[in-house]
Parts: sequence; C-alpha cells; structure tokens
Amino acid sequence: MVRILSALVLMPVFGAAIWFLAPLQLLLVALGVLVVAFVEYSRLADRLGARLPRLVAGAAAAAACVGAAWPGVSAEIPMVAALIALAGQAIGDRLLGQTAFHRLGASLLGVVWLGLPLGMLVALHREAGREAVLLLLAVVIASDTAQLCVGKLFGRHRLAPTISPNKSVEGAVGGFVGGIGVMVPVGRLALPDIGGWWLAGLGAVVVASGMLGDLFESLLKRSAGVKDSSGLIPGHGGVLDRLDALLFAAPAFWIAIRYLR
Repeated sequence: MVRILSALVLMPVFGAAIWFLAPLQLLLVALGVLVVAFVEYSRLADRLGARLPRLVAGAAAAAACVGAAWPGVSAEIPMVAALIALAGQAIGDRLLGQTAFHRLGASLLGVVWLGLPLGMLVALHREAGREAVLLLLAVVIASDTAQLCVGKLFGRHRLAPTISPNKSVEGAVGGFVGGIGVMVPVGRLALPDIGGWWLAGLGAVVVASGMLGDLFESLLKRSAGVKDSSGLIPGHGGVLDRLDALLFAAPAFWIAIRYLR
C-alpha cells in the first residue's frame, strides 16, 4: 500500500513537470535529481571501496548533464573536461594502486551513468517534445509493471539469479509485450512521423535497455550488500531505484529518435 501511495503522489508531480515546464526549468529539475542520485551512488561506491572525490566527480556529472541537454553545447567538451579534472584530482591525491583506479573509474561511471542520461531526457523534451518524454516513461512503466505481474503469475525460469533472484524469463517476455504494446499505439500519437514497425522495434530497444539498467543497478547494490540505494521514497527505496531502467532506456530512446525522425 505504501508503494502504491508513493507512486500516486510522484507520478502526477513528475508528469506535470514534464508537461508544463520549459526545457531550462526541466534542466534545473534534472540537476536536482542528479544531486540526490549522485549522493546515493557515492554511498554505494564507498561501500565498494571506491570513495569518490565528491565535489569534482559531482561537478563533472552535472557538466555532462548540461552538455547533453543544452543546444550549442557539445557533450564532448564536458566529458573531456571531466576526464582531465578527475585525473588531476587523482594525481593531486597521490593515490597509487587499485585505490586510484577504482576511484577514477567510479567517478567516470557517475558521469556516464547519471549525468549524460538525465541531460538526454531534457534534450528529448526540447527536440522531440513533451509527448515523447511521456511516451518513454509510459513504455518503461508498462514494461516494469508487466514484468512484475507476469513474473509473479508465471515465473519459473530465473533471468539473472545471482544478481536479481526475483526476475524471471517469463516476466521479461511479459515486459517486452507490455512495453511494445504501449509504444506502438501511443507512439503513433506522440511520434506520428515514425512508422508502426519502427515503433515496435523502438519499443523493443527501450524495454531491453530498461531491463539492462535495472539489472545493472541490482548488480551494484548486491555487490555493495544493500537492498535499496536509500530509503528516500517510501516503498520504493531511493532515487536510483526508480531511475535505474530510465538511465539506460533514455539514451537509447533519444539516440534512436534522432536517427528515425
């Protein structure tokens, strides 16, 4: 019940933000979400022995978010700047051995995994419209819901037992059916210039990417020995627990849209 109530509160709030906010305002929201997600991520990294230089790594992730989101700013520039800044931080700390490698790698992962996808969501809103963002969210939510329901009813074969024991092959199949089943009819309204078969393929790409993102975050949490990234959202865990599928699905969707339209 707590999980349902949280969803009933959060979904209208974020839906309204996507529908009513201008791209610049949405970018500010994305940066706020990034800050919370980065704090959760840095705690996971700490538990895994890769303590991040939070100020530099967080600033690098924010720069990548802005670079991916805003017209006229090339994402390559903040990415290169992030690499130089993080490498300089590691040298300044005089770190040697595995510690230096782990901290630098974990810092760059935060840039790529958190900063870029959130910036791409804003770019999607700016270039393809708010309808495209809501379509992406609808497909991810439909897929997640179908995976959960089908998995509980018919799940027999474990999909990734060492990473996420509750996920099943049957649930994954249900996720593809649910996600594509939303993408094709709703996509005809949100993306009228893309044909039905292309929408079906796009739906499959979004669902597969979302599943991969979910499993990737589960891998990090299981490696760190935690169930949730935080307890911020009652019944749902942390921000990362809600964004996990979207952080992989959003870049895949945005890149596909750029080449299909």
